[in-house]
Amino acid sequence: MHLTSSPAIWYAARASGVAAYVVLSLVVCVGLTLGGKAQSRRWPRFSVEDIHRFGGLLVGSLIGIHVLTIAADSFVPFSVVQLVVPFTSAYRPLWTGLGIAASELLLALAITNHYRRRLPYGFWRKAHYLNFAIWTLASIHGLMAGTDRGAAWLAILYGVSVAAVLVLVLWRFGGRMLQPRRVATAGAVTVLALPLLIVGPLRHATPVWDAAHVDESLTGRVERNGTSLQQIVSFVGQARRPQKLLVRADLLVAPERLEQTSLQLEYVPSGDVCRGRVTNVAGESFTGTCRLANGQLRTIEASWAPNEEETGVVGQIRLRD
Repeated sequence: MHLTSSPAIWYAARASGVAAYVVLSLVVCVGLTLGGKAQSRRWPRFSVEDIHRFGGLLVGSLIGIHVLTIAADSFVPFSVVQLVVPFTSAYRPLWTGLGIAASELLLALAITNHYRRRLPYGFWRKAHYLNFAIWTLASIHGLMAGTDRGAAWLAILYGVSVAAVLVLVLWRFGGRMLQPRRVATAGAVTVLALPLLIVGPLRHATPVWDAAHVDESLTGRVERNGTSLQQIVSFVGQARRPQKLLVRADLLVAPERLEQTSLQLEYVPSGDVCRGRVTNVAGESFTGTCRLANGQLRTIEASWAPNEEETGVVGQIRLRD
């Protein structure tokens, strides 16, 4: 039994977010080349504009996937309000809010593009500069809220993306004040410095996805069903720090002995599952062992008591290798 959403949903949420940022960076770069300098016989202006327009649609689609998969995943639960209203999320509210604001600005920009022929050209052109705000907010959101933000490969990706946009901004708006050599130097410094900052001073701790040692409060519920001869007891609970765990224990209990048991411990968001059995049961506690797919063994101790509302249980879980 899988206790949470599929790990594929979690990976899809992360991959779609990174892909959306890469495509958005490319769209901004293509847009910066549309100042008349991108026209040639080989690359006529209308073809570059088509690429720019298609890229914008692709960014919107990827962001849609990103939002939907985050909503479907149970690692960090978001309500509809938290997905729509910036800075209301309990999960990194500032950085998550910047990402929501960026997606909503992108939607506003898409609407202006759809009605481009009905809008004054001057208004549309000024509104189009929202691309820079969207890209900036998306960059900060990814750097500060993404779970992979400390990875070297993503640091390099951000360095290249930011450097490319910076070089084209200087090339487009710098005029004669900036020599090509200075523009190239600025890009090279960004490519080298930004990844070093991300994996260095700006580095965030990598989430613990398969902790071998956990000592954390536990919430859950216990269900009992059976006759006087046999009783089925199921315990379902979860712990949140330092590792989010979902625990399920199913017992078939006969008078004074265990007939059959099963124990499942799932790590979120990695989706790694540790399967085993309960080895001992007391009135409101149990111990057990389980094994991960890679062969690692875990020992689980859980104890609980009814909560104040008596609708569930609260207690403690201890996990050791």
